Amino acid sequence: MQLQLAGEARRPDRESEDFAAASPEALVLLDGASSPAGLESGCRHGTAWYVRRLGVHLLARLTDRADRSIAECLADAIVETAALHGGRCDLGHANTPAAMVVAARRHGDSLEYLVLGDSLLVLEFTDGPPKVIGDNQRFPGGEGLRRQVWATVPGSAERATLHLEYALAVRAARNRGTGPWIAAASPRAAEHAETGFVPLDRLHALAALTDGASRYTERFGLGSWGDVLRLLAESGPGELIARVREVERADATCERWPRGKTHDDASAVYALL
Repeated sequence: MQLQLAGEARRPDRESEDFAAASPEALVLLDGASSPAGLESGCRHGTAWYVRRLGVHLLARLTDRADRSIAECLADAIVETAALHGGRCDLGHANTPAAMVVAARRHGDSLEYLVLGDSLLVLEFTDGPPKVIGDNQRFPGGEGLRRQVWATVPGSAERATLHLEYALAVRAARNRGTGPWIAAASPRAAEHAETGFVPLDRLHALAALTDGASRYTERFGLGSWGDVLRLLAESGPGELIARVREVERADATCERWPRGKTHDDASAVYALL
């Protein structure tokens, strides 16, 4: 695989909670689950710490354990990362650090993939339209609350209150069988990932995008997935993120394109196969 990566924090003064890494055989992309300011997590490390360690452990598993399925590799990485927290962190806390995950690796004559959460994997075939995989852990019970957040003024007290209410509702259901499953402290989450194999001779390229980067198509409608793949091939992931930022700045009040945050951490990986 020939790989390009790019990422940008949502604000210059804030550490990104995304993580991307790759080898010639495998790639991982993680999007940490952001938490409203002041909401306890039971963890002294934080989301950025968690996504980096989970990402590194997952990439290592993908490259050295061909005998384990990609979901088993994620489960192993979750267990290994949980052990790093130590006894001072409450991993049973509903707001313990967590992340969405995209992973892919060469496995014989196939590409093996995994997607958990609302990050996306876009497959470009040698013929036919692209296939988009992901956003497979929606939370219908929180959709009304999320739209209420979007209807308020960014930076207002009303938005902060509703955002906290939404975050608490998601965390009460997350990884409990009644809501979305994402990678946190329990390896069970890996069982709920969308996984599969695609013959390599059918694939031309692939892209992995956090939801901050997939806004290009998903939220702003700036082009089709075919357009996204062409942009990545011609100008790279950095240009995709730059165009997302341009639109976000032009709609800083989130009126034209309602969304929870004016800017979000954005990361993208493009691989030519």
